[in-house]
Amino acid sequence: MTIQLTIPDMMCGACANTITQAILAIDPAAKVEADPPSKQVKIDTQKPEAEVRSVITTAGYTIA
Repeated sequence: MTIQLTIPDMMCGACANTITQAILAIDPAAKVEADPPSKQVKIDTQKPEAEVRSVITTAGYTIA
């Protein structure tokens, strides 16, 4: 399943890395493409979207 999210407060590569690591912590096989300039994160994962959203918000980011 592919999930596309907008993360308004993802400002830089470090933010993108934090979000990527949070997702990989729950799904090591996930493929994450985070693009700070566009604020977009594309995630290919087998985890439910609610769980992915939860780990991103727990990491300190808001989802639009």
